[in-house]
Order: sequence, then structure tokens, then C-alpha cells
Amino acid sequence: MLGVPEIRFVKLSPAVLTALVEGDLAAASAGAGVALTPYLMDERWLWEIRLADIARDPASADWIARAAVAGGVVVGHGGFHGPPDADGIVEVAYSVDPEHRRKGYAKAMLRALLERADADPAVTAVRASIRPDNVGSRATIAGFGFKKVGEQWDPEDGLEDVYLRPAG
Repeated sequence: MLGVPEIRFVKLSPAVLTALVEGDLAAASAGAGVALTPYLMDERWLWEIRLADIARDPASADWIARAAVAGGVVVGHGGFHGPPDADGIVEVAYSVDPEHRRKGYAKAMLRALLERADADPAVTAVRASIRPDNVGSRATIAGFGFKKVGEQWDPEDGLEDVYLRPAG
């Protein structure tokens, strides 16, 4: 489609995540095979969580912690909160570097993540949790088949609306 950025995801190994947590951008970039950005280092809190996730369940590394690359440039990160749960549900997660926002990258990331989920027979549905005041994220999921199914309280973000989309 004309004008729609194409996203490629680069898996971030535990060694790369550790380098990001330690603030070693050069080592992280070398390990990832792509020039990572200070924005990814600023997400240290997330990489610490993902390292703990991988330590608990090494198979989760196939679902989480990926750099989003468009035109050879890292524009953010995306993945899922983990592998499919017992019901086959995965929760989508993505973030665009502020330097690259409002250029279509969030929708491109979401599209690529949904394609990944839809291609896996273990996935029955994709979930998204969004604060009610996050107009940008609500606009990003519009048109992708998500329906609001409830609300939840997140200790980090507070009240969130919960959306679900069947895999397909």
C-alpha cells in the first residue's frame, strides 16, 4: 500500500536487553545487528521486566522484546506481553520513538504484530489494554477488528479499557 511504512522486527536477545539495561548502546546495537537508539535505552524498566520474563520462560523470547525497524532505522519497539495464555490470547504491545511519531509507524507495527499472531495456530485472539485518555492508541487500533470487552486496573497505568480481536 502506498505511503504505509513497512516494519521489520529485530528480536532483542537477553544479551542485548542486558546491554540496554546497563546503558551500553554500542554493545546492544552490535548484538542486535542494527543501530539501536537512545529511546530504547530509556525503556530500561521494560527491558528489566522482559529479562525476568525470559528467565522464567525462555520460550517467551519468541514473543517479546523486538526493535521495530523501518527503512533501516529503529523507530520504536513492539511485541507481545508474552506467549499465548491458556485461552490462546496474546496481548499486543508497541511504542514509537517520539522522534518518529505521527508517520504511520504505530499502525504499521500493529499490522505486523497482528500478522504474526494470526499466523500462529495457538493464538485465538489478540488483546489490547489502553488508558481511556490515550486517544492516539485508541485511534491506532481502530479498523483492526478490536472490540471493547471490559476494563481493568493496571498498577502502572491505572484504569485501562480492554479490547479483544479474534485471530484470523
